[in-house]
Amino acid sequence: MQQYFIKGPFQNPIVIDDKETLKHMFQVMRLTDGEQLHLVFEDGMKRLAVVSDSAAHAFTILEDLDQNVELPVQVTIASGFPKGDKLELVTQKATELGAHAIWAFPADWSVAKWDGKKLVKKQEKLEKIAQGAAEQSKRNLIPAIQLFEQKAAFLKTLSDFDQVFVAYEESAKVGEQATLAKGLKACQAGDKILFIFGPEGGLSPQEIQNFETAGAQLAGLGPRIMRTETAPLYALSAVSYALELDK
Repeated sequence: MQQYFIKGPFQNPIVIDDKETLKHMFQVMRLTDGEQLHLVFEDGMKRLAVVSDSAAHAFTILEDLDQNVELPVQVTIASGFPKGDKLELVTQKATELGAHAIWAFPADWSVAKWDGKKLVKKQEKLEKIAQGAAEQSKRNLIPAIQLFEQKAAFLKTLSDFDQVFVAYEESAKVGEQATLAKGLKACQAGDKILFIFGPEGGLSPQEIQNFETAGAQLAGLGPRIMRTETAPLYALSAVSYALELDK
């Protein structure tokens, strides 16, 4: 069944006026009067709705649905600015895997250099990708996208999290495999977890020192060295296995 995220508070009945949403509903998917679909409002509740008047873009809510597919913890993915369209890929796939938020910051060894204007356009593009992926994967929320222009502002957020893991290549090289597993075992429902990933060139020694000073844990993600766009997907999969499947 089709699902759409609706901006604004819950209303019943509701008239939708978002042009892109309407285009997808009535031109791409060809919804007609009487067809049912799922609408998700800003409260995260999925609701069964029916098209009551396609010409007026009006919908009637039939019932609330007890469907919550969110991870039991809030996982934020933070990547050093990567090259090309890698962040688009991470955003799409991390959304499908349950990320609560997707961030990026200017790492010391980031090749990509994004100024204020480019950051705004990039964020708008990523928000659309996240919304599409959230609808496809039947999420209850759309991950929040935030691109930091200054790394100092990103560092200040680390204290907001219950656990912070830094995916560190050198930890993987020396065979460190326990930190992530132990940390996930200690997680409780509702915890806020931050995963930090470097860009293609990795994280600098100064960044590692800053992260550790802020309370982050250095973690290897298995014995293989992964690309910057692969590591976040591994981490989210590990969280899902540990907290959703391995019970």
